[in-house]
Amino acid sequence: MKLLVRVVEARGLPAVHLNGSSDPFVKLQLGKRRAKTAVVKRSLAPAWDEEFSFLVGDVAEELVATVLNEDKYFSNDVLGRVRVPLAGVMETEDLSLGTAWYQLQPKSKKSKKKCRGEVCLRISLSTRTHVPDESQSVPHPASDDLASSSDRSVENKDATLSTTSSYIDLSAVASMDRASHSSLERLVDADQTIRSSIEQAATEPGAAADNDAMANPSSVVEVLSRYFFGKPVDAPAPSVASDTESVDQFQESKMCSEDRETPEKGTSSESSLDDLLKIMESKDQGSEMPGNLPGGVLIDESYVAAPAELNSLLFSPHSDFWPAVAELQGTSGFQIEPWKLDNNDTCLQRTLTYTKAASKLVKAVKATEEQKYLKAAGNSFALHSVVSTPDVPCGNCFKVEILYCITPGPQLSSEEQTSHLTISWRVNFVQSTMIKGMIENGAKQGMAEGYAQFSEVLSQRLKVAELDDANSNKEKILASLHAQKETGWRLIVRFLGNFTFILSVIIALYVIAHLHLSKPDVMHGLEYFGLDLPDSIGEVVVCAILILQGQNIVKVIRRFLNAWKQRGSDHGVKAHGDGWLLTVALIEGTGIIAAGSSNLFDLYVVFTCNAKRKTSSIKFQASNPKWNEIFEFDAMDDPPSRMDIAIYDSSEPFNEVPIGHTEVNFLKNNLSDLTDIWLPLDGKCDQASNPKLHLRIFLNNSRGTEVVMNYLAKMGKEVGKKIHLRSAQTNAAFRKLFNLPPEEFLIDDFTCHLKRKMPLQGRLFFSPRIVGFCSNIFGRKTKFFFLWEDVDDIQVIPATLSIGSPSLMIILRKDRGSEAKHGAKGTDHHGRLKFHFQSFVSFNDAYRIITAIWKIRALGPEQKGEVIEKDELKELQSEEGGSLFTHGDVKMSEIFSSVLSVDVESLMEMFSGGPLEHKVMQKAGCMEYSATEWELVGCNIQQRQISYKFDKNLSRYGGEATTTQQKYALVYRDGWAIEEVMTLQGVLLGDYFSLQLKYHMTNVPLKPNTCSVQILLGIAWLKSTKQQKKVTKNVISNSSNRLKELFAEVEKEFTSRNDFSSETKCSGVSFSITPDHPVL
Repeated sequence: MKLLVRVVEARGLPAVHLNGSSDPFVKLQLGKRRAKTAVVKRSLAPAWDEEFSFLVGDVAEELVATVLNEDKYFSNDVLGRVRVPLAGVMETEDLSLGTAWYQLQPKSKKSKKKCRGEVCLRISLSTRTHVPDESQSVPHPASDDLASSSDRSVENKDATLSTTSSYIDLSAVASMDRASHSSLERLVDADQTIRSSIEQAATEPGAAADNDAMANPSSVVEVLSRYFFGKPVDAPAPSVASDTESVDQFQESKMCSEDRETPEKGTSSESSLDDLLKIMESKDQGSEMPGNLPGGVLIDESYVAAPAELNSLLFSPHSDFWPAVAELQGTSGFQIEPWKLDNNDTCLQRTLTYTKAASKLVKAVKATEEQKYLKAAGNSFALHSVVSTPDVPCGNCFKVEILYCITPGPQLSSEEQTSHLTISWRVNFVQSTMIKGMIENGAKQGMAEGYAQFSEVLSQRLKVAELDDANSNKEKILASLHAQKETGWRLIVRFLGNFTFILSVIIALYVIAHLHLSKPDVMHGLEYFGLDLPDSIGEVVVCAILILQGQNIVKVIRRFLNAWKQRGSDHGVKAHGDGWLLTVALIEGTGIIAAGSSNLFDLYVVFTCNAKRKTSSIKFQASNPKWNEIFEFDAMDDPPSRMDIAIYDSSEPFNEVPIGHTEVNFLKNNLSDLTDIWLPLDGKCDQASNPKLHLRIFLNNSRGTEVVMNYLAKMGKEVGKKIHLRSAQTNAAFRKLFNLPPEEFLIDDFTCHLKRKMPLQGRLFFSPRIVGFCSNIFGRKTKFFFLWEDVDDIQVIPATLSIGSPSLMIILRKDRGSEAKHGAKGTDHHGRLKFHFQSFVSFNDAYRIITAIWKIRALGPEQKGEVIEKDELKELQSEEGGSLFTHGDVKMSEIFSSVLSVDVESLMEMFSGGPLEHKVMQKAGCMEYSATEWELVGCNIQQRQISYKFDKNLSRYGGEATTTQQKYALVYRDGWAIEEVMTLQGVLLGDYFSLQLKYHMTNVPLKPNTCSVQILLGIAWLKSTKQQKKVTKNVISNSSNRLKELFAEVEKEFTSRNDFSSETKCSGVSFSITPDHPVL
């Protein structure tokens, strides 16, 4: 498509030369394409009557016509300009604005001279593939850098341009709807002349230079995106009648295609699809379902319908699904062949052809689609579709492949059948092409838009299986578990009702009876009073047996008392609160025996998640214990990352190493897989017996998106600024990047460098549970993530001369983060991984967010208590020391100290805002001075903002200053303190540092109407510079001198007014630190 512009004439142009005339010419621009007219000498009403043509690559562009005055020695003067959007041209019925006068607008809105004259233009759009004859007869010069040329160009160039414009016209408007057939990619059709023009461009050396499609990548991407389901720009909404006609036409085409088929082996009627699928299933060799195509997944959804029902809806000839999609997308002319089996009866296939609706910008385009069943066995179906459009630009170079996979879906509590539909795609290049990336990008945009409409129509026909429905069987599963609680009598029988214990009791009773009946005998041998030794070998044996039996009785009684004490568990304790609810069902264990021994354990399990613990009951002397116990964790504000599971032996002290342990990582496991899982155990257990635990784990969010918003609000309080929820698209891309579960969301991300042997630029991502880094340098991707719970320490490395901003060192706990080891800078002497991040664009923002999340997620209860104590201490210190200074490492030095003949209360009136304050500040050289009212921002702390400009006498560079002040009363002294932070704008090196001042003003004891003033100054360097020492020296020197002059003037004012004070303010003291030093 071409835009034709005829520049007719102009009138009322302003005079530029001293003789009252101008040398005007017109410069036209459309996107990156330019052209200009001839120069008319000494005229204010020139006439050109020249016509130009531009290749249109994007209908959103606008034509800019600028009238200039030619200047041979300097730059041309702009007389005026006019902008005409192409959208306005397209809205007309004949695609023409006709001949019209346009008022010229000045180049800048600040221009004083508004009258710029008028220019007469004739603007129209042409969809013809050749340049009008009348334009060929008009001579006109061509600009050197034109992407579109004037019609006055040489005739052979005109022919080339005409061919190229046809190529762009037909491709740029190939906006096709996304609909037509199930999975089709609807590639557009261009005219047959496109291929001849491309071949001509390849054979003629000069043709490639005029090919605009190659020169404008953005337009080519848009063109290609319209090839794939692009909606026609001006396609009118179909009426009821037209909709009916479309459906009839669709069904009619199917019937016609069937009637043309001859009854042979491979053909069948519409009603025989199920029979053909059964034949194909009988030949199936047990092949697996194919994997998703690498281009990406377009649809991944579950529907309440049997897989066979969904397959019939999408691919049966009887289905009315595709006519509905055709109505939405404007596709027509369907020619659908019947399903046919190949010669081996192992593959079912058919061919479809259809035509995309013509729009105002593009003619109707045809596409061919070949569909083939790869698998049809039971409730699993896989269909592969290949869409080709050989007539579009480079259409012979690629084909679009689409894969439909239908499998059984999740089980619902209603016991309804569900099916899972996955549609993936890719672009298969059969020949090499220079615009491969443009084709892929355009196809990606079009496919995403097209299958959004496909999913919309499908969701109207079938109910989407919600995740909550899939998890609604939780209660049903848990209700089937019945834990047998052991009573006290059963426990007594278990431990004390054995032969050994009963025999030991009988022997003990026998010995007691013997002692009662026997009488003391005469002492023999080495016996003496109180010591009765055995008198024979038989008595020695009996004593040994009694001692061993006594040890057994003591051991049994100790185990019984320990079991009686720990016979309860957390089974059945209901969770409280709303948020993230974690439910764990402990079913059973297998193969839990001691390594190298036949001894059995008294087993119980401890679950730990987010610093909360749940303990099971004890199963005594069991290698395959069965619990059937349910544990519910109280609602958590933070989503859990990991759950630790440890098995202990109750006969051993609790602080010993567990006999077996494992963990559940919620970021690496799908929640649906956790509903029934066997976990292998590591530790003291005999690994040859394959020890495992059988668990059912359920995690859900009872507050929906509210818990996310509450989390972000809590984070905002910690950080000190509001954190907004990212868009659904951004969160989806973040989850896909690191393969995270759907409940994860992005908090913030920052550009930085990962320091290893060579710095690696990338982005650092923060979410509630992970810290992730991703880099893609020349196609080489580096990405990793680790859990916040694994972070052991975060250190700040000060800025250096080579790195102008501080760096962050994140240290993980020992034996943690092994998956991210390739991104670590190294390990410390404790064997902990270290990650070094530097060159943040905004280090302070990144550090605040990192420390806030770490404090919430990674710190244990004791560490959090220490942080809370430190925060409380800071709050107490803020009453004495303020909280305005964010750079705690800034060295403060005294620059002014004096005793004034005025009390503190009177001096503080200088900070209240009033005539005295403005008078003093104006004398100090601060112009346009303004200050806000004091506002309470904390406990006894008030704050206000001040801004002013510097007089030329104060700073030869001028500039502005913005100041924030806080004031608070001193607790242990009679006086006030004021903290001030000043930033400079428009000053040399002003963005390299900020100034911090602190004023201490106290009354002098035993001296009425006298106060002491002390002022400290510090410079917070934001960037490094070689002039740092020189700037610091000059700022301190000049600030000290100006403060002396200022307070002398203030004291003089109070003295001259006989201690009558006006409302004044001394915040202007801050001006004295400004740029009155040689460097600034």
